Amino acid sequence: MSKTKTILALIADERGEVFEHPDLLLAGMNGLQVCRPQADELMPLPQGSRLFTIPNTPPIGYDRKSGKERTITELPRSWGGGAVQAVSAFVTPGFTRTLLPAADYAAKKVDLTLWSYTAVGWCVEEERFYVAAVRVDRNQQWQPEHYDDRLLEPLVRKRVAQQPQNRLIEQLSRCALDYHCFAAKNLFFGRWEAPLPCSPTCNAACVGCISEQGENECCPSSQERLDFVPTPAELCEVAVPHLQNAENAIVSFGQGCEGDPILQADTICQAVRQMREQTKRGTINFNSNASIPAAIDQLAAAGIDSIRVSLNSVQEAFYTAYYRPRGYQFSAVLDSIQRAKDQGLFTMLNYLVFPGISDRQDEIDELLRLVERAKIDLIQMRNLAIDPLLYWQKMGARGRGIGIKAMLDQMKKEIPRIQYGYFNRTRENFYPTGYEADWPLPAQGD
Repeated sequence: MSKTKTILALIADERGEVFEHPDLLLAGMNGLQVCRPQADELMPLPQGSRLFTIPNTPPIGYDRKSGKERTITELPRSWGGGAVQAVSAFVTPGFTRTLLPAADYAAKKVDLTLWSYTAVGWCVEEERFYVAAVRVDRNQQWQPEHYDDRLLEPLVRKRVAQQPQNRLIEQLSRCALDYHCFAAKNLFFGRWEAPLPCSPTCNAACVGCISEQGENECCPSSQERLDFVPTPAELCEVAVPHLQNAENAIVSFGQGCEGDPILQADTICQAVRQMREQTKRGTINFNSNASIPAAIDQLAAAGIDSIRVSLNSVQEAFYTAYYRPRGYQFSAVLDSIQRAKDQGLFTMLNYLVFPGISDRQDEIDELLRLVERAKIDLIQMRNLAIDPLLYWQKMGARGRGIGIKAMLDQMKKEIPRIQYGYFNRTRENFYPTGYEADWPLPAQGD
């Protein structure tokens, strides 16, 4: 940690009120190992981020006097005593966490909800919060300030009234108003990236799936899954006006409210061909687990522009433990990635980052080999939203990594052309000028 900054640990009382602990320095976790944050692993808490508590989970920090690791099980007596909770940050999109909150996760009684838990503390000298994160994308369109529900609701009602027979419009109205999906909101605002969910089924049973959790799984899903397959006509009614008119127009298959769109490849191919008959404008993107290689060839031929393949790891054991594939193997995913690039698609990884897994040296080495072999264009460094203890146990992992920032630095040094990001891009921005040197990004602003 920086010699010029004192970052104190945060604790919360049982009502959720957050305090900095005067005698405790911030600690983080890489995997389940407590560690001291390094200066380049911390930054001021980005605008739009949020703090929340981790129930029944005692916080861990470093004693300012002895330097020893210390677990806090109750509030100081001078504060009245009582139960204490660890504090976490939810970092606004565009930033990748570097450390988990340091806490005694074994003490909690239930699996935590599907959030990306991030270490956060209080900087004494600057009197503001610092978080364990680095910026990986310049795009500021996804900042919460752009998503005012007071402006949104009349636009949603108007669009639904204009297309009352379109089931997809009705679905996306729920996504926008009930689930607060920014991509769905974009559709009704008529701008940027809009979603095209289309698959009620999936051939994976991801541990951290946000749209479907079976009984006795990690926790209730945060939203209901789509329960129908839109027709090509319904998809076109949503997509074509957006592609024709929206600023920085992108339409994307593969959303949080569905299974995996690759299982509806035939329908999607029909829809994409019809879209491209009506307009050449905008970008058509496909987010998927890429489990059916032949479908990638079909989709590329139909006219999609880019693909984003989801991975929590490039090592089969970790991948299988999280995705729990049904009817396909990890080798099919690797085949699909290669086919996508061979077909000329802008090829991205939706890399679900978890400190202690993503930054293991064996993981980094395999990721470097994949990026070089398949000529992957961009890695979206997405924060994996899951209970840290649950994920660690499911992975069967041991030890710790070299650090997320160190991992990013190493990869950029060995493959300078690789791009980092957090969001999908328009065709015009697939290969921005000067990206080879565009690391690290400034913490704030452009």
